[in-house]
Amino acid sequence: MGAADQWLRAWIKDQAKYIALDYPATGRDLYHARPEVFADAASIPFLDDSFDGVCCFEVMEHVPRPSVVFFEIFRVLKPGGRAWISMPFLYPLHDAPFDFQRYTEFGLRRDVERAGFEVITLQRSGHAIRTAGLLACLAVSGGVYERRGVLRIVLLPLAAVIVLLINLIASLGCRIWPDWGRMAVGYEVEVRKP
Repeated sequence: MGAADQWLRAWIKDQAKYIALDYPATGRDLYHARPEVFADAASIPFLDDSFDGVCCFEVMEHVPRPSVVFFEIFRVLKPGGRAWISMPFLYPLHDAPFDFQRYTEFGLRRDVERAGFEVITLQRSGHAIRTAGLLACLAVSGGVYERRGVLRIVLLPLAAVIVLLINLIASLGCRIWPDWGRMAVGYEVEVRKP
Protein backbone atom coordinates (compact mmCIF):
# COMPACT_ATOMS: atom_id res chain seq x y z
CA MET A 1 0.00 0.00 0.00
CA GLY A 2 1.44 3.32 -1.05
CA ALA A 3 3.54 1.51 -3.66
CA ALA A 4 4.76 4.62 -5.53
CA ASP A 5 7.28 3.38 -8.12
CA GLN A 6 7.08 -0.20 -6.79
CA TRP A 7 10.56 0.01 -5.22
CA LEU A 8 9.61 -2.82 -2.86
CA ARG A 9 9.26 -5.29 -5.74
CA ALA A 10 13.07 -5.64 -5.89
CA TRP A 11 13.05 -6.95 -2.29
CA ILE A 12 10.27 -9.52 -2.80
CA LYS A 13 11.25 -13.10 -3.58
CA ASP A 14 10.39 -14.32 -7.08
CA GLN A 15 7.98 -16.98 -5.79
CA ALA A 16 5.84 -14.35 -4.03
CA LYS A 17 3.09 -12.50 -5.86
CA TYR A 18 3.40 -8.77 -5.36
CA ILE A 19 0.42 -6.45 -5.88
CA ALA A 20 1.14 -2.73 -5.81
CA LEU A 21 -1.62 -0.41 -4.59
CA ASP A 22 -1.56 3.38 -4.42
CA TYR A 23 -4.00 6.25 -3.98
CA PRO A 24 -4.92 8.15 -7.16
CA ALA A 25 -4.53 11.71 -5.82
CA THR A 26 -0.98 11.12 -4.61
CA GLY A 27 0.24 8.00 -6.38
CA ARG A 28 -0.96 8.91 -9.86
CA ASP A 29 -1.29 12.69 -9.79
CA LEU A 30 1.63 13.65 -7.54
CA TYR A 31 4.18 10.85 -8.07
CA HIS A 32 3.07 9.41 -11.44
CA ALA A 33 3.10 5.93 -9.91
CA ARG A 34 2.00 2.91 -11.90
CA PRO A 35 0.68 0.33 -9.44
CA GLU A 36 -1.53 -2.58 -10.47
CA VAL A 37 -4.36 -1.06 -8.41
CA PHE A 38 -5.39 2.51 -7.65
CA ALA A 39 -7.61 2.55 -4.57
CA ASP A 40 -8.33 4.20 -1.26
CA ALA A 41 -6.64 2.34 1.61
CA ALA A 42 -9.81 2.84 3.64
CA SER A 43 -11.67 0.65 1.14
CA ILE A 44 -9.28 -1.96 -0.24
CA PRO A 45 -10.85 -3.68 -3.29
CA PHE A 46 -9.94 -7.24 -2.28
CA LEU A 47 -11.80 -10.01 -0.49
CA ASP A 48 -11.37 -10.85 3.17
CA ASP A 49 -8.38 -13.09 3.98
CA SER A 50 -6.68 -12.48 0.61
CA PHE A 51 -3.04 -11.74 1.55
CA ASP A 52 -0.23 -13.28 3.54
CA GLY A 53 1.42 -9.92 4.08
CA VAL A 54 0.88 -6.20 3.69
CA CYS A 55 3.56 -3.51 3.59
CA CYS A 56 2.51 0.04 4.27
CA PHE A 57 5.48 2.38 4.66
CA GLU A 58 5.09 6.10 5.32
CA VAL A 59 1.41 6.15 4.33
CA MET A 60 -0.63 6.48 7.54
CA GLU A 61 0.17 10.16 7.96
CA HIS A 62 -1.55 10.73 4.60
CA VAL A 63 -4.89 9.04 5.26
CA PRO A 64 -7.72 10.96 6.94
CA ARG A 65 -8.68 8.07 9.25
CA PRO A 66 -5.78 5.68 9.88
CA SER A 67 -7.79 3.49 12.24
CA VAL A 68 -10.10 2.60 9.32
CA VAL A 69 -7.05 1.62 7.25
CA PHE A 70 -5.76 -0.60 10.07
CA PHE A 71 -9.12 -2.43 10.08
CA GLU A 72 -8.94 -2.79 6.28
CA ILE A 73 -5.44 -4.24 6.44
CA PHE A 74 -6.67 -6.65 9.12
CA ARG A 75 -9.63 -7.62 6.94
CA VAL A 76 -7.61 -8.48 3.82
CA LEU A 77 -4.91 -10.42 5.70
CA LYS A 78 -5.25 -14.17 6.08
CA PRO A 79 -5.19 -15.52 9.65
CA GLY A 80 -1.53 -15.61 10.65
CA GLY A 81 -0.74 -12.94 8.06
CA ARG A 82 1.58 -10.10 8.93
CA ALA A 83 1.73 -6.41 8.18
CA TRP A 84 4.71 -4.08 8.31
CA ILE A 85 3.77 -0.46 8.85
CA SER A 86 5.92 2.63 9.33
CA MET A 87 5.20 6.28 9.68
CA PRO A 88 7.05 9.44 10.64
CA PHE A 89 6.79 11.08 14.02
CA LEU A 90 9.13 14.11 13.96
CA TYR A 91 9.12 15.06 10.31
CA PRO A 92 7.99 18.17 8.40
CA LEU A 93 4.76 18.50 6.51
CA HIS A 94 4.97 16.85 3.11
CA ASP A 95 2.64 15.94 0.23
CA ALA A 96 0.37 18.83 1.23
CA PRO A 97 -2.56 18.93 1.54
CA PHE A 98 -2.49 15.17 2.20
CA ASP A 99 -0.52 15.19 5.47
CA PHE A 100 -2.92 14.75 8.37
CA GLN A 101 -1.26 13.37 11.52
CA ARG A 102 1.66 11.78 13.35
CA TYR A 103 1.51 8.90 15.82
CA THR A 104 3.38 8.40 19.05
CA GLU A 105 4.42 4.80 19.69
CA PHE A 106 1.53 4.55 22.16
CA GLY A 107 -1.09 5.78 19.70
CA LEU A 108 0.22 3.45 17.01
CA ARG A 109 0.11 0.45 19.34
CA ARG A 110 -3.38 1.39 20.54
CA ASP A 111 -4.83 1.65 17.04
CA VAL A 112 -3.29 -1.52 15.59
CA GLU A 113 -4.42 -3.49 18.66
CA ARG A 114 -7.94 -2.01 18.38
CA ALA A 115 -8.01 -3.31 14.81
CA GLY A 116 -7.37 -6.81 16.20
CA PHE A 117 -3.63 -7.18 15.57
CA GLU A 118 -1.01 -8.67 17.84
CA VAL A 119 2.07 -6.46 17.95
CA ILE A 120 5.22 -8.46 17.20
CA THR A 121 7.65 -5.55 17.25
CA LEU A 122 7.30 -1.81 17.57
CA GLN A 123 10.46 0.24 17.34
CA ARG A 124 11.39 3.81 16.81
CA SER A 125 13.62 4.83 13.94
CA GLY A 126 16.50 7.21 14.44
CA HIS A 127 18.75 8.09 17.35
CA ALA A 128 17.57 11.27 19.10
CA ILE A 129 20.61 13.24 17.93
CA ARG A 130 20.23 11.97 14.36
CA THR A 131 16.56 13.02 14.52
CA ALA A 132 17.52 16.51 15.71
CA GLY A 133 20.14 16.70 12.96
CA LEU A 134 17.63 15.68 10.32
CA LEU A 135 15.17 18.34 11.48
CA ALA A 136 17.89 21.00 11.54
CA CYS A 137 19.05 20.05 8.01
CA LEU A 138 15.49 20.15 6.71
CA ALA A 139 14.89 23.54 8.37
CA VAL A 140 18.02 25.00 6.75
CA SER A 141 17.49 23.51 3.30
CA GLY A 142 13.72 24.07 3.33
CA GLY A 143 14.21 27.77 4.06
CA VAL A 144 16.56 28.11 1.10
CA TYR A 145 14.39 25.96 -1.18
CA GLU A 146 11.39 28.25 -0.69
CA ARG A 147 13.34 31.42 -1.53
CA ARG A 148 13.53 32.77 -5.07
CA GLY A 149 15.99 34.92 -6.93
CA VAL A 150 19.32 36.25 -5.76
CA LEU A 151 18.76 35.43 -2.07
CA ARG A 152 18.42 31.75 -2.94
CA ILE A 153 21.63 31.81 -4.98
CA VAL A 154 23.50 33.55 -2.16
CA LEU A 155 22.17 31.22 0.56
CA LEU A 156 22.65 27.94 -1.32
CA PRO A 157 26.43 27.53 -0.74
CA LEU A 158 26.07 28.56 2.90
CA ALA A 159 23.21 26.10 3.38
CA ALA A 160 25.32 23.31 1.84
CA VAL A 161 28.09 23.96 4.37
CA ILE A 162 25.65 24.18 7.29
CA VAL A 163 23.91 20.92 6.28
CA LEU A 164 27.27 19.16 5.94
CA LEU A 165 28.35 20.36 9.40
CA ILE A 166 25.04 19.34 10.98
CA ASN A 167 25.32 15.87 9.43
CA LEU A 168 28.89 15.45 10.65
CA ILE A 169 27.99 16.57 14.17
CA ALA A 170 24.88 14.35 14.27
CA SER A 171 26.79 11.35 12.93
CA LEU A 172 29.50 11.75 15.56
CA GLY A 173 27.02 12.70 18.28
CA CYS A 174 24.89 9.59 17.91
CA ARG A 175 28.01 7.43 18.21
CA ILE A 176 29.27 8.98 21.44
CA TRP A 177 26.16 10.42 23.12
CA PRO A 178 23.55 8.29 24.91
CA ASP A 179 20.31 7.97 22.99
CA TRP A 180 17.10 9.50 24.34
CA GLY A 181 14.12 7.26 23.65
CA ARG A 182 11.54 10.05 23.60
CA MET A 183 12.59 11.51 20.27
CA ALA A 184 12.39 9.63 16.97
CA VAL A 185 12.10 10.24 13.26
CA GLY A 186 9.31 7.68 13.17
CA TYR A 187 8.02 4.27 14.18
CA GLU A 188 7.99 0.86 12.59
CA VAL A 189 5.61 -1.87 13.65
CA GLU A 190 5.23 -5.50 12.64
CA VAL A 191 1.83 -6.94 13.44
CA ARG A 192 0.12 -10.31 13.05
CA LYS A 193 -3.50 -11.24 12.48
CA PRO A 194 -4.35 -14.02 14.96
